[in-house]
Amino acid sequence: MRRGALAAALAAAALLAPAAPAGAALPTIKHVFIVILENEDAQTTFGPKSPAPYLAHTLRAQGAFVPGYFGIGHESLDNYIGLISGQGPNPYTQADAPAYVDFFPGVVTNADGQAIGAGSIYPASVANVVNQLDAKALTWRAYMEDMGKNPSRDAAKTCAHPAPGSPDQTQKASANDQYAMRHNPFMYFHSIIDNQAECDANVVPLGRLPGDLVATSTTPNYTFITPNLCHDGHDSPCANGEPGGLVSANAFLKRWIPKIMASAAYKDHGLLIVTLDESAHGADACCGEKQGPNTPNNGGPDPGAGGGRVGAVLLSDFIKPGTASKYQYNHYSLLRSVEDFFGLSHLGYAAAAGLKPFGSDIFTNPGGKQLPPVRRPTIRLSRPPAGCVAHKFKLNVVATGARITVTVKLDGRLVRKTSKHRLSVTISAGHAKPGRHRVTARATDRFGRRASQSRTFVRCGGGY
Repeated sequence: MRRGALAAALAAAALLAPAAPAGAALPTIKHVFIVILENEDAQTTFGPKSPAPYLAHTLRAQGAFVPGYFGIGHESLDNYIGLISGQGPNPYTQADAPAYVDFFPGVVTNADGQAIGAGSIYPASVANVVNQLDAKALTWRAYMEDMGKNPSRDAAKTCAHPAPGSPDQTQKASANDQYAMRHNPFMYFHSIIDNQAECDANVVPLGRLPGDLVATSTTPNYTFITPNLCHDGHDSPCANGEPGGLVSANAFLKRWIPKIMASAAYKDHGLLIVTLDESAHGADACCGEKQGPNTPNNGGPDPGAGGGRVGAVLLSDFIKPGTASKYQYNHYSLLRSVEDFFGLSHLGYAAAAGLKPFGSDIFTNPGGKQLPPVRRPTIRLSRPPAGCVAHKFKLNVVATGARITVTVKLDGRLVRKTSKHRLSVTISAGHAKPGRHRVTARATDRFGRRASQSRTFVRCGGGY
């Protein structure tokens, strides 16, 4: 859940951003991995002081950053449902479905492929992406952290949901179980939950993921990963005492993303997407998103047509490290892109006229050419004069690496910063107090990798 007022600055920026590029051919993607976090604005998640530096800096530098990526509504559940079906918000999904109730009447669809009505469990006639994957004999699996840990809340270890008409016992976390069904969109379609065997096989606890990543043949074509209420950043602090928020989300990503990127499936035409369901503030939208038809306001408690700007990072061999897109996308764009990767038709609002999938602004290495490995920059720092220093002396810093930034500090105070590989710095020892002092040189490359060296000198007493 989230609360907040409309962020006017973000809305103004969104209006100025261009539409997605048209007609760009998509690369051949065989495996898609989607990780969804919770409830933060793009400027908080990806800003220079982000509490999630692994996502905001490390992963961003390794792939494509999409600052203009938007949620499609508020609160959580409508975003998750939109991600896999193209269905827009309705008042009950906007309220995060406190009870597990059927969508009614739900059998009539409008010209935009929207079921008309309200509720949370969509009838079998309303399709979703896994129905499409099944029809093409493609594999899928949803990995839910903490699902099944507490039988009194989750009812089952796989395909965990209560009986229709029952309250949702997972609306709040407990210390030993932080699974949230509303972050598991696969439980809200009769076409999935009514096929018990397939649901049990494919909606599973997160602990199954490492075993599935062992081989390409056991890794699904479509992988959807939902952390628990602590590790997705939703709760802060968490029910088990962890800090939560982006701090815990960052730790989750640092643990799991390297496992995915090291897998054979990711290396074989894979694509990894990390984004958030909705912003913390505002209901701005993009991409021509329509209001309704089942709600007068997609933004729920805030006026607006969407779920706010959240940003996204995409990683693949088809993306050059350090790519930044100036175009806008949303959850329906993501669904449309997945459908295009696998040759599927477009569902719901993913079929909207003018909506563009991820294009050449994202896939900047379309041939999938293997890029050289990233190496940390190295530094050679000349040693300050031996003995007692009273006057100025010069340091010569030589750094190696691709597109580096070099900084030199004296006792932690910035002396000089440059983007050149060679830097000559004059240190005024006479301006330092008598005693021992440290000079540090640091090189940072375009991927955020760092190398540093330090030298110490002794400042003599008196002036000069």
